[in-house]
Amino acid sequence: MPSEFDLIRQYFTRPTPGAILGVGDDAALLQVSPGMELAVSVDMLVAGQHFGVADGPGTVGHKSLAVNLSDMAAMGAAPRWATLALALPAADEKWLRGFAGGFFGLAGKFGVELIGGDTTRGPLNICVQIMGEVPPGQALRRDGARAGDEIWVSGTLGNAALALAHYQRRVELEHREAAAMLPFLHLPQPRVAAGIALRGVASAAIDISDGLLADLGHILERSGLGAEIHFERLPLHAVMRRHIALEVAQNCVLAGGDDYELCFAAPAARHETILDLARQLELPLTCIGHMTAEAGLRLLRAGEIMTIGTKGFDHFAA
Repeated sequence: MPSEFDLIRQYFTRPTPGAILGVGDDAALLQVSPGMELAVSVDMLVAGQHFGVADGPGTVGHKSLAVNLSDMAAMGAAPRWATLALALPAADEKWLRGFAGGFFGLAGKFGVELIGGDTTRGPLNICVQIMGEVPPGQALRRDGARAGDEIWVSGTLGNAALALAHYQRRVELEHREAAAMLPFLHLPQPRVAAGIALRGVASAAIDISDGLLADLGHILERSGLGAEIHFERLPLHAVMRRHIALEVAQNCVLAGGDDYELCFAAPAARHETILDLARQLELPLTCIGHMTAEAGLRLLRAGEIMTIGTKGFDHFAA
């Protein structure tokens, strides 16, 4: 039976040329690039809550890092380093090999180095801390929006939630539709390049992890504003469009969570700049509404106010 340190050496020790000292000591040693600020975030994924116990370990490894990279994207930060804490029911080397493959596959794509962490026996639980760099004063914060700013989102909304609803038999998708939606649930693509490109353009930003309305609500709260959103403008995948008449599909778009797209505010004068960025990034960026001085979030459909039920995911909601 391999020891804790055997597992770390075999599956999680990789070269870390961007760190002074990486895995193998009591702490890592880092040197932030001159003139840069350090952005730090941490996320926990729990089996049965954030992923299924039967999900492939490669997809779990990918997602555990992707959700953290999405936080860096929302701040306009370039990701650099990560730490990983794992609670494992057993030393399952096949699972660890797959998990490490998914984790490091995504880490390599974004130049992220694993510089430390911990392993212990217990219910399957994954905790990743990520660190990135951003020029002083250029971080995309939640509190910078102004009345009149346009509200934008990247990509399309509700896809992961629709896949989950299919799993849970709350909606019935055809085989091809389900196959198109599942990658959004298992292999989210963090919008790091978009976040960096939006430095100096966006006035505020957040990643959509708990649902559009809930996460936009955080910007409104921190910026002391309201918002007006037009349902017809929300960007939808072709599969979602075929089901959008269903209430469950509408809830997926507005409050489903797990999108890991960016929601951001920007002055109306930046509209064409953002469309140019969308073309350069080959990523849809869609204006869905605007910020208002009047508090509250108004959702309009065909000019009429829609009744909003749940606004998003809450770990401690009844």
